[in-house]
Parts: sequence; C-alpha cells; structure tokens
Amino acid sequence: MNFKPLSNHLFIEPIEEEKATKSGIVLPETAEKEKPIRGKVIAVGSGKINEKGERIAMSVKVNDIVLFKKYGPDEIEIEGKKYLVGDEDDILAIIE
Repeated sequence: MNFKPLSNHLFIEPIEEEKATKSGIVLPETAEKEKPIRGKVIAVGSGKINEKGERIAMSVKVNDIVLFKKYGPDEIEIEGKKYLVGDEDDILAIIE
C-alpha cells in the first residue's frame, strides 16, 4: 500500500527496541517509558507552507531511521500492520 502524507506529516514504521543491554542486563518495561523510540520513515509529505506561501522542505526523507517522542505520533493500523503518523516536529533526530 502506498501512503502520501499531506503537509509536514510523515508515516513511520516502528522499530522494536531491544529489551536487554549489550552486557546482557534485562531492562524492565518501565525503564524506558519516557525515552525516545526509533523508527523507519516510509512516507513524507511535501512540507508545510509558511505565511508567505512558500513551501518549507522536509528535513527527513524516506528510509531515514529516526528518534521520536514516544507519545508524539499517533498509532494507526492498516491491513494488520502498525504505523505511526506524526508531524516533522515529533522527530528528535535522524540516526546516521
């Protein structure tokens, strides 16, 4: 299925976080409640329009791996698969 977000919206496919550290310590679910979450951008809008009528280009692109606020984007389910839909403002960083 193809997605075409509008304005500065984007679709993110969540990446499941590891539940243990590299040294083998298992983290409880409550330990990462307020931490950012990672995901892969699968679709981006064309950008927001400013007060002068000019389109502001998006900073992220398709296939970028990003960090975002846990409660920033909205969760939706399409054909049994979970996605996140949010604004570019929900993105904290692009992982390179």
